[in-house]
Amino acid sequence: MSDPVPVTILLVEDDEVIRRSVAMALERYGYRVTVAADGLTGLELFRDGGHDLLLLDVMLPALDGIGLCRRIRESSTAPILMMSARGDALDVVSGLEAGADDYVVKPVDTAVLVARIRSLLRRAAFVPQAAAPSDPQETVAGALVFGDLSIDPAALEVRRAGEEIALAPTELRLLLEFSAHPGIVLDRQSLLRNVWDYGWDGDTRVVDLCVQRLRKKIGADRIETVRGFGYKLRR
Repeated sequence: MSDPVPVTILLVEDDEVIRRSVAMALERYGYRVTVAADGLTGLELFRDGGHDLLLLDVMLPALDGIGLCRRIRESSTAPILMMSARGDALDVVSGLEAGADDYVVKPVDTAVLVARIRSLLRRAAFVPQAAAPSDPQETVAGALVFGDLSIDPAALEVRRAGEEIALAPTELRLLLEFSAHPGIVLDRQSLLRNVWDYGWDGDTRVVDLCVQRLRKKIGADRIETVRGFGYKLRR
């Protein structure tokens, strides 16, 4: 039996010391790491293909991490983890709005970094089927239908007015979680546990920004904000 193919990570970081230390740490965990020192080189390596996950610094020469993330999201739903030196709210929000799935703050604790990477890879490799909703608006040939929105949990397909929508793995898992509980308010911490697979308290901004991205794709009025509590999918 052949050995499993190692996961390949594209690490884009301009600081040589951080780049080497992070790459070595990930390689010790069995990952294959490709490195780039600037955003344009990172973009070229990404286009060459073969990367399972991208780890991007925010502050990069030539093309910064936010711009690189946007360029990648034009053609790929690969998991993206951003690194911010300051944990600055603007950096975090900008990265998540650009399409990143999660972020870590430098200096990066290796155990936390690997845990986040594993969580993102699980989401990308396996999106669990949503449980049958208690009272969906309509069910057609295995798909759940909410107005012009059709969700097929088995085929992992989402359509709006008949047009298929391309969702990143995290966005799809979030929508499946909502569709399993239509009309029920889901708080941010439960969404972090069930969608982001966090075994600890995470930053709820990742939930808010992912909801924003999802709304743009499925319709702004489909997911309702319940102030002080969380979100719910309209029936």
